[in-house]
Amino acid sequence: MLVGEQPGDQEDKAGKPFVGPAGRVLEDALQAAGLAATKRYVTNAVKHFKWEPRGKRRIHLKPNPAQLLACQYWLEEEIEFVKPKLVVALGATAARALLGSTARVLRDRGKAFTSRFGEVLVTVHPSSILRAPDADARKAAMAAFVLDLKAAAKYLRTQR
Repeated sequence: MLVGEQPGDQEDKAGKPFVGPAGRVLEDALQAAGLAATKRYVTNAVKHFKWEPRGKRRIHLKPNPAQLLACQYWLEEEIEFVKPKLVVALGATAARALLGSTARVLRDRGKAFTSRFGEVLVTVHPSSILRAPDADARKAAMAAFVLDLKAAAKYLRTQR
């Protein structure tokens, strides 16, 4: 199970998670990590798109703790229904929803933690790769993201 932060503009319009640019980065990384064919469920910790208008664009705003809490019930219901072998927290908001306020993406990335939801592996959100300042930084960020997902693949292989 992959848990993102919240829908982006394109996801909000489509009604499905990870259909925009971050979704393409995620699919490329899953392919590189050997997880492309793995059966998976994809969702977000926060179910609504929080944004502000900027010209003709809707710009993403970080959800606050109250919004995270308001959506916690639905995330818990999804986890209970899916019963995943591993939950991958994509970004800080997802990590906070799954592991609490002490989770830190950069410190904890690539590691699995036992939680009340089962095993949770923490990594960056794919959109962070898109925000890297240049091509070299994007390439390095993608390589690190793929390593995190390879850790997820290794964990899943040991659980079969």
